[in-house]
Formats: sequence, C-alpha cells, structure tokens
Amino acid sequence: MFLYILGLVVFYYLYRWVRELPRVSDKGSKYVYITGCDSGFGNLLARHLDKLGFRVIASCFTEKGEEELRKSCSSNMTTTHLDVRSAESVGKVAAMIKDKVGQRGLWAVVNNAGVSVPTGPCDWLTIEDFKSMLDVNLNGVIAVTLSVLPLIKQAKGRVVNVASVFGRISATGGPYTISKYGVEAFNDCLRLNMEPFGVKVLCIEPGFFKTNVTDTAILSKNVKSLWDKLPQEVRDDYGPDYLQKSLEIISDKVAKLSDADLMKVVSCMEHAISAIRPRTRYSPGWDAKLFWLPLSYMPSCVSDYILTKQAIPIHRSMQ
Repeated sequence: MFLYILGLVVFYYLYRWVRELPRVSDKGSKYVYITGCDSGFGNLLARHLDKLGFRVIASCFTEKGEEELRKSCSSNMTTTHLDVRSAESVGKVAAMIKDKVGQRGLWAVVNNAGVSVPTGPCDWLTIEDFKSMLDVNLNGVIAVTLSVLPLIKQAKGRVVNVASVFGRISATGGPYTISKYGVEAFNDCLRLNMEPFGVKVLCIEPGFFKTNVTDTAILSKNVKSLWDKLPQEVRDDYGPDYLQKSLEIISDKVAKLSDADLMKVVSCMEHAISAIRPRTRYSPGWDAKLFWLPLSYMPSCVSDYILTKQAIPIHRSMQ
C-alpha cells in the first residue's frame, strides 16, 4: 500500500513537471512591468527576464536603482521612477507603458514593491503606522494593477502579485500581515474576475529570504524606534527585558531563517510570467512549504499554541 501511494505521488509530480515545462514564444515582443526593482527580488527578476529576451519595464523608487539597472542590462530594458503611493506617479508610468506597448498590450505586471516596517505589537503602533504600510503593500498593488489592467486584458496576459506566507498566517503584530492578507484577497477576487478575459492572476508566497524585508539592521532600528516612542505604562506592561530579547530574536532567528538564494523566488516569478500553464500559487522556500503553510491549515488553537510558545514572555499579564 505504501509503495502504491508513493508511486502515485511520484507520478503526480512527474506529470506536473512535464506539464509545466512549455514556455510562451516570441519573448522579444512581450512587455513585463515590474515594481520595486531597486533591490531584492524585483532587481534580480528584471535582470533575469532581460537575459531571457523579454522587454522589461523596471520601476524603481530611487535614481540609483534605475542607474544600476541601466548599466547592467541590455538596451531593451526600460527603467522608470515609480512611487506606488502616488496616484500621479502610477498614472504617469501607466501612460508611458501604453504608448510603448501599442496594440500588443502588456504581457505581465509583477507587483513586487513592498516594505516591512513599521512592525511590532499592535499596541506599539498608531493608525498612521498602519496607513503608511498599507499604502505601499496593498493600495499600491491595487493601484498599479488597475492602471494597466486594460493593457493586460488586451494581451490576455498575467498579473503576478507578491504576497507572503504571512498572507496565510499572522505570526507577528502590526500592518505587514494585514497588508499581505489583503494582497491574497485582491489576488483571489481578481483571478475570478479576469478568467473570462483570458488573463491569468498568480500569487507568489515566499518564506524568509535575505532581502530588505528581513534585513536585521532595518528591523532592529524599527523596534528600537518604536520602543523609544512608547509611553512608560506600555513599556512596563512588556517589561524592561522585552526590547533586548526582541533584538536577539531578530539578530539570531530571523537571520538564520532567511535564505540567501533569491533565485528560488525569482524562478517562481519567471515561471508565472513565461509558462504556458503557470500555477495559481507558488510558495518558494522550505520554511514556507514545511512549516508556515502547514501551520496555516491547523486549527487556530493549535497554531496559536505553537506561536505563543515561541513568543517573548511579557512582564505584566492581564489574565
């Protein structure tokens, strides 16, 4: 019986591998618009697709990001400034893309831009902290998508949304997981809406990787900044050792969990863009496959127990 089940599993993965091999043709006529190309996944994806022959439109938040991409990529690469929080900036880039792609339309948009701070327990934050992150991680995704959706429908192309395993389970406080849950919901409703038009909507749910999102220096600075702003009453609730223990977790566990091989994610992005039969969801990273996603399917009492057992004890319990 065991060998029979094992054989079925092997057959399934072999069949899926063969089925997913074919790629789209005529890459040189297909335009791909990527946000957040200054560093990390977006930067590496832009370079990778450029080498494969796609017409890449790489948007960066900084001039430095644009300049570095122009120096390292072919003349087919187009770079542009983009602030996903600004309707004017989003509209300006969309107008440029419309002029560039013409009647061919836009083959794909990859919503990769995102931030991970401010992040902390919810009672450390203000509503402005929530708004600032949602404006980038969620509203920015929606704004960019809607700005070029007619062009994608025209090409019967793809929308690729970069969410996170924290769009499937909340393991930390603050707006990050909220924004990623929102991306997942937007991805699902858009996928259903666009199916009659021949547009594929795909979601990337990475685990921990070494990018600015998991940069220990950025995260540590964020925690210190939030702690310094807290009223003394809230600090007393958490205890004098809470800050130091938080910094130790960031420098130890986050650093060890984060995978340095960004191509694991970029390969999923490339497959979503170029495969004739892309997957609906991709979950790159062994931590995503073996821990976070299985944990998300468990009853809340089980996942809560596991997560709270790993949490830093607070000084003052209200129970």
